[in-house]
Amino acid sequence: MSQGKGQGAEKVIECMKCGIVMELGNVEVTYLNSKFPIQLPKCPQCGLVYIPEELATGKMLEVEKALEDK
Repeated sequence: MSQGKGQGAEKVIECMKCGIVMELGNVEVTYLNSKFPIQLPKCPQCGLVYIPEELATGKMLEVEKALEDK
């Protein structure tokens, strides 16, 4: 992953498999038997999806706790 110059620059994320820049796209995430539509960076060639750490450790943890409470 590389980042552009200057503050607030958008991160450029490259596919580890294909070496090309990932593009935002619609992805359906399945987590604890529930499906969630979300936009994430994905490779336009092979479809590999990048899940940012803050999503995996933050939002998904919140979803897990909410589903456990039901």
